[in-house]
Amino acid sequence: MTGYLTTHVLDTARGQPAAGLTIELFRMEGETRTHIRTLTTDADGRTDGPILPEDAFAPGTYELVFHAGAYLEAMGVAADSPRFLDLIPIRFGMAEAAHYHVPLLLSPFGYSTYRGS
Repeated sequence: MTGYLTTHVLDTARGQPAAGLTIELFRMEGETRTHIRTLTTDADGRTDGPILPEDAFAPGTYELVFHAGAYLEAMGVAADSPRFLDLIPIRFGMAEAAHYHVPLLLSPFGYSTYRGS
């Protein structure tokens, strides 16, 4: 089996996929972050392909950074300054070659994530 990484972002306040949300992927080595790629979610709240495809998969620690503040602003969600949620980093490990799915459930004042399938 080969490994790869996917996500799905849902705007729970609107009850819809979060289209147009920017996501950055970093590989962690200690506290050093190495940028791998930047993607944007489509109309279904997913990226066009895996965030980390099979040919680039390697076990290790990674970080996804979801640009929630820019997405919420684009959706017309008014905010105090500074916005309560702006960048949402999720750091996680991938120990073996498998499908890792890291979804984000987002609202202007909270979020949750889990290891999906």
